[in-house]
Amino acid sequence: MVWIALVAGILGLAFAGFSALATLRASPGIERVREISEAIKEGALAFLHREYRILGLFIVVVAVILLILGLLTEAMSPWSALAFIFGALCSMAAGYAGMNIAIRSNGRTTTAAQKSLNDGLRVAFRGGTVMGMAVVGIGVVGLCILYFAFHSNPDFLTIIPAYGMGASSVALFARVGGGIYTKGADAAADLVGKVEKGIPEDDPRNAAVIADFVGDNVGDVAGMGADLFESYVDSIIATMTLCIVATAIGLVSGDPTAWHLPLLVAAGGIVASIVGTFFVSTSGQDMGALLWALRRGTFVAAGLTLLLSWLAVHFLKADFGVWLAVLCGLVAGVIIGESTNYYTAYEYRPTRKISEACTTGAGTTIIQGFANGLMSTWVPLLVVALALLGAYKFASFYGVAIAGIGMLSTLGISLATDAYGPIADNAGGITEMAGLGEEVRERTDALDSLGNTTAATGKGFAIGSAALTSLALMLSYAFAVGIAEVGAHGEIIVAGGLEASLLSAPAVAGVFIGVLLPAVFCAMVMGAVGENTFVIVEEVRRQFREIPGLWEGKARPDYARCVDLSTRGALRRMVTPVLMAIIAPLAVGFILGKYALAGFLLGSIGAGFMLAIMQANAGGSWDNAKKWIEAGHFGGKGSEAHKAGVVGDTAGDPMKDASGPSLNIMLKLMSIIALVFAPLLAHISGLI
Repeated sequence: MVWIALVAGILGLAFAGFSALATLRASPGIERVREISEAIKEGALAFLHREYRILGLFIVVVAVILLILGLLTEAMSPWSALAFIFGALCSMAAGYAGMNIAIRSNGRTTTAAQKSLNDGLRVAFRGGTVMGMAVVGIGVVGLCILYFAFHSNPDFLTIIPAYGMGASSVALFARVGGGIYTKGADAAADLVGKVEKGIPEDDPRNAAVIADFVGDNVGDVAGMGADLFESYVDSIIATMTLCIVATAIGLVSGDPTAWHLPLLVAAGGIVASIVGTFFVSTSGQDMGALLWALRRGTFVAAGLTLLLSWLAVHFLKADFGVWLAVLCGLVAGVIIGESTNYYTAYEYRPTRKISEACTTGAGTTIIQGFANGLMSTWVPLLVVALALLGAYKFASFYGVAIAGIGMLSTLGISLATDAYGPIADNAGGITEMAGLGEEVRERTDALDSLGNTTAATGKGFAIGSAALTSLALMLSYAFAVGIAEVGAHGEIIVAGGLEASLLSAPAVAGVFIGVLLPAVFCAMVMGAVGENTFVIVEEVRRQFREIPGLWEGKARPDYARCVDLSTRGALRRMVTPVLMAIIAPLAVGFILGKYALAGFLLGSIGAGFMLAIMQANAGGSWDNAKKWIEAGHFGGKGSEAHKAGVVGDTAGDPMKDASGPSLNIMLKLMSIIALVFAPLLAHISGLI
């Protein structure tokens, strides 16, 4: 059965290669377009290479610790170190592959948009498809390789979570580092350019614009790719580790079937996503037509995934409730995506109300956007709660885990629509810098606005799946440390009395610490963005003051200086929040005990889920509210309302592209760290 999943994974990688070649065959454009695109490529690759050197050191240190623990204790396997390294390398490869094509797609999208809006859409989407298919292809192939290598090893279920831990660790570094980089440069370019100098968004006189373009790629392509790679593999791992539940209550015939099923569901999603990409095209010119073009492909993929998942359940003779749990996850993902679209797209009232608030100043802009972000949380939280209850009803805790796979099953195409966004954003900037004319800029602006919406939808999708996956990993941890166990008749029981339960003082204390951590993490990431922004703002101001002829357009700004400052600042400031997220669950587990750690995970999942949704949607709606004004409403570009919109967008940037999306990685990373170290924590009662 695993061979089928392996073939599907290879098919996904082959389609990624086909999409890459098709993208590279498109015209790279005139010399000025190629020059700008080359500068973006150099900056993005330089950042990623320097970031990966830091990651390499981290990977070696953690792998050595896992190897020592595996050799010195019987509870852990030394093979966990190898699985950790493999997961980290797979995550790095997925992000690198997707970004490598994205930085070559931006200029080609600009050139294609000179012909028509549909041509620009197809080139940008094809470039994003490389990221989507690389993530799912590498993820499934990597898990299949681990299965073939270790499925007969009695420690298989303690080895495979280390693969997810490696992927999650890389993802958090990539998301935090890329987010700090991109939002520091973006905010600086906007504040000095639009607000202080009153020049267009991507004016070539602004020294921060190339750093801004680079940031779109390292944060929203490589960072998002690593983010959703770890979501994807963690959801499969969580389902596999709950095989004890599936077999005990008769959902499947044995552990091998419980391991094969999530891989086959994921394999079906890859095939469905490939089919869905062929339905993405448009002949319309407005936002509705563009949005429907991407939705059509996603809906086709979702329908086909349900059919293929049913075939997998039927073929493996699993209980029909498992398929219903997959359905719960898939439907929940679609609803969360539509909800995010409603609260962030400027076609709808919530975002237009923010644009209207801009007419009375930046203060009301911030108030209205923040209120919109808070209000937008009710649908995702309620939907995830209902999906969890439904999945549990149909297939117990195993169903909760496989619902997460259902939500992520169409990741191949949904991530393609997400990665499309920064490509379109870069294309718009290149159009401005190359002076290609108003008509081309209008087309790239339309593509960019759509990208803001798809990016917000992708973030909502990722955060929703993170909640289900984190809960499934937490449940796996509960079984691994003996908090929960399967009874004689297949029922799930909680071990221990009141003193050793989730109502004990250490467990409740763990809940409060867990609630605290996402807030502190967000504060640290947003503070890092603010510090980076300050440095770049001062540099852009300095260049306007000190470079003769720059303001008149007779001199060229020092773009490389801003790129270098952004890179060094982001890499230095990303370390502390990431290490805090890694150390915190271990500290709680070893100091307060396994019940406190369970409470800690529950608290962090609840608080982190709400904060992540609020920040992603508030930031997305502020951004699109600004774009609605730039489209000619409430005074248009250069008006007081536009300046207020820029301030709102600046406040929302670190929320939607740095701290918010990083939270969903942090939640899964802490849960999977708890699962990896569960064999040791099971025998530790804690100091209290």
